[in-house]
Amino acid sequence: MKFKQIVLSIAAVGILLVGCNDSKKKEAEAQAQAEELRMEREADSILKLEEEKMARMEDMEANSISAKAMGNDNLSTLVSALQTADLADTFKSEGEYTVFAPTNDAFEKVSKATLDNLMKPENKEKLQSLLKYHVLQGKLPSVDVLAKINNANNKLDVTTLNGEILTLSEKNGKVMIKDAKGNVATVTNVDIDASNGVIHTLDKVLMPKM
Repeated sequence: MKFKQIVLSIAAVGILLVGCNDSKKKEAEAQAQAEELRMEREADSILKLEEEKMARMEDMEANSISAKAMGNDNLSTLVSALQTADLADTFKSEGEYTVFAPTNDAFEKVSKATLDNLMKPENKEKLQSLLKYHVLQGKLPSVDVLAKINNANNKLDVTTLNGEILTLSEKNGKVMIKDAKGNVATVTNVDIDASNGVIHTLDKVLMPKM
């Protein structure tokens, strides 16, 4: 009788242990499933953020300064120069720029020999310097440009991306820009808005010291 009680006690303990192990196993499985679900949600969230970022980048590039210039028939010479100077991608990227963009007619006023020389591979740095001379850091719509000129008593010096100075003034409601050589260009069209800045067109090419 005593032996039978011992056997029954051992059996009961065994059942309890098995039950305990089953409970721990189920708990571990539930935790593993919960962790797997958490990781899946985290991966989905990261993927969604990447997709949103890509969509923003695509929209930004589609409306960038480079894209706006490429879509403007009057700026095709400027676009060609930007591509030759490896600057087209710069103006597709994030940032804020004000570009004083010479039109095709403006480039035609530059001697063919000078233009052809600038387009040569060995003169890439000079071409980059020339193009950066038409760009300011920061977005300045025409109303802000005129306000700054007025505050500067109609003589506003601004530093361009190539480090040289342009002098801006106003005449008969138009913005005039004097370059390092003393030549004066007129802003002919304003506020071509872009995702990374603004374009104002010019009737002449601005010449740095070079």
